[in-house]
Amino acid sequence: MPSGPDHIAEGKAAPAGGAPLHVAIIMDGNGRWAKARHQMRTFGHKAGVDALKKTITAAGDLGVTHMTVFAFSTENWRRPAAEVSDLMGLLKAFIKSDLDRLERAGVCVRIIGQQAGLPADILSCIHDAHERTKHNSRFFLQVALNYGAQADIVEAAKTFAAQVQSGAARVDDLTPENFGGLLSTHGLPTLDLVVRTSGEHRLSNFLLWEAAYAEFVFQDILWPDYDGDALKAALDIYYRRERRFGAVEAGHVPA
Repeated sequence: MPSGPDHIAEGKAAPAGGAPLHVAIIMDGNGRWAKARHQMRTFGHKAGVDALKKTITAAGDLGVTHMTVFAFSTENWRRPAAEVSDLMGLLKAFIKSDLDRLERAGVCVRIIGQQAGLPADILSCIHDAHERTKHNSRFFLQVALNYGAQADIVEAAKTFAAQVQSGAARVDDLTPENFGGLLSTHGLPTLDLVVRTSGEHRLSNFLLWEAAYAEFVFQDILWPDYDGDALKAALDIYYRRERRFGAVEAGHVPA
């Protein structure tokens, strides 16, 4: 498991001043990976779980302090029932098999997304993961399960509307900061980098609000083949970029 954010891999620049580094990953390509090997999609999903374990293990050594991964979207329910069942079973197996190790390693596990409609055994695993790791702070792993950014934004808007209706808030109280605090991702540092694997170039309803000023890296690697080296390659690209957050570059003189 990650040895902690204070361990930086050789050749990597640590975040300035020990600042948090929040990386989100859209883990894409399990099905194509399995198809290329003439296997069922479930075979690819199982290999994807192994890739996630390797990536989490490497992340802390690469300076990442917070990681959010897209495990299952609200749109994934449209897949065949057998595949959905397999995905849920893999998530349950991952939590049950790795929770002891995550807890010992100081990893705080947080699972976000809509809980309505999830099987009772999955809800029990989610509760167990939260309770057992909520006091950990060496590394933060956030898993987006049954998650859709648009639905999350709508729920936040409903929450604020209800506060206004009850008199607990005024319309003028709403700011981007306050609204962000109503999202399921509240409490995490600003998202720095979004990585999508498999060569696809879209967000697929993932962290739309949070990614406003994030950098994007798209890698032509199927998720089951992902590991620490692939994550380091994405971070190398990230560190070479100049992040201006809407400002002009240093030394630029307006015409």
